[in-house]
Amino acid sequence: MSDSYIEQLIKVISKLPSLGTRSARRIVLHLLKKKESIIPQLMIALDNVHKNIKICDVCGNYDTISPCGICSSKTRENNTLCIVQDISDLWALERGGLYKGLYHILGGVLSAIEGVTPDDLNIDKLLKRIDNEDITEVILALPATVDGQITMHYIYTLLKEKDIKISTLAQGIPVGGELNYMDDGTIKLALDMRKLL
Repeated sequence: MSDSYIEQLIKVISKLPSLGTRSARRIVLHLLKKKESIIPQLMIALDNVHKNIKICDVCGNYDTISPCGICSSKTRENNTLCIVQDISDLWALERGGLYKGLYHILGGVLSAIEGVTPDDLNIDKLLKRIDNEDITEVILALPATVDGQITMHYIYTLLKEKDIKISTLAQGIPVGGELNYMDDGTIKLALDMRKLL
């Protein structure tokens, strides 16, 4: 009977992104070895997240309040809006602390293969924000994939007639990167996006 409980937990954990059955087994084994200390803490943390985390009605971020702490902050640059694919992108930008504006999470990118259309993304909400808020610049921080570029172009066509600056993140060789470790696409982007010194 206990074995089926373990297998059930392995199945649940293996559904998490980037985790397969082997990784899930290792996690479950670690949890069982530290059963008395880790599992109660994990249960409390999961219960707190389940009961208290909301999706921000404005940008789509996760927080205990809506509007979230970023949207309701008085210290953010509320005229700059960074459009990202997912919450993980927002977290990555916030981790460095270099961007001080607001965000808008699309919830994905357009994809003909996966059947993702503009109606599946938070594009209508984005357009309402731009019309109703004092946004002077939109930063399109979408992935440098085919679907990401298609989504960027689609949003650009919707915004180009509005009186706002539209920019994208620069792409190419990362800081500390060496040419011999870069793929051809990255090198091409670096050459195409080169600037005069």
